[in-house]
Amino acid sequence: MQTATNTQTNAHSKRLAELQRAIARVVKGKDDVIQLALTALLARGHLLIEDVPGVGKTTLAHALARSFQCSFQRIQFTSDMLPSDVIGVSVYNPAAQEFEFKPGPIFANIIVADEINRTTPKTQSALLEAMNESQITVDNHTHPLPQPFLVLATQNPIEHHGTYPLPESQLDRFLMRIRMGYPSRESEKEIIRNHSAAGHAETIAPIMDASDVVAMQNSVAQVKVDESLLDYALEIIDRTRQTEQLSLGVSPRGAVMLHRAAQARAFLEGRDYCLPDDFKRLIVPVFAHRVVVSSRYVSTQKKSEQTEAILYEILDSTRVPL
Repeated sequence: MQTATNTQTNAHSKRLAELQRAIARVVKGKDDVIQLALTALLARGHLLIEDVPGVGKTTLAHALARSFQCSFQRIQFTSDMLPSDVIGVSVYNPAAQEFEFKPGPIFANIIVADEINRTTPKTQSALLEAMNESQITVDNHTHPLPQPFLVLATQNPIEHHGTYPLPESQLDRFLMRIRMGYPSRESEKEIIRNHSAAGHAETIAPIMDASDVVAMQNSVAQVKVDESLLDYALEIIDRTRQTEQLSLGVSPRGAVMLHRAAQARAFLEGRDYCLPDDFKRLIVPVFAHRVVVSSRYVSTQKKSEQTEAILYEILDSTRVPL
């Protein structure tokens, strides 16, 4: 039984490595970002990518969506969008003399929610049930969403004009928030030579189908986590709740998300057990958007960068289990 399990894990690892290489051919010089995106997918989480326009946020989303055989929808959020534009609407059918539900673009495996913070809070909230429970309720009828289901949202920094900051309840639904950052000089030179990195996302051939991804997600839940690693994570979480620098610490949902993400990272690297490094490397991307800096400690630094700096301080002062 153990041999069969190891064989299956090795087979998954090879396909995931092929998946990473395929995306890396489009998203140049961002291997760490690609790994985090795949971690979110395997952990049944959702990913928020925050950065300035033009650094490849949407390109990454397209590349990930096209790398396996699944349904895909891109929603361009604007200030005049309504919740029904996302989840769908009930329309009266005169022939049947009843209302019929017309599904919106949310009914797909991969949703690219482009510039999610350009739409109003009312429309943002339409995603809450979908992201938390993988279902949509309309007119007292619940409609399950296809599996796997991943919302890959992009947003511009809140300092940009025309943005509506996502509330804490919405941010808490995202497994991770990451930043793309500018590419290295060599990577940017390659992007320029190829004219447009975005054009090559269309050339990615699907490497697996949706059922393969669901099988991997089920396997992730079987990855072993030692008790000492849970104590390590809970110690960091407890410090976020006690420090004076933060007015809001990590929620219990955040603790569950970190556990799941660490299992997914271990699985992505071909292991059926977690290491301290799996937790340590995910603390900031999983926790930074879940905490709020205390008003007494707000500085001229961007809020997102300040929360990350505080988390790194906590991380550096917490003993890592051996």
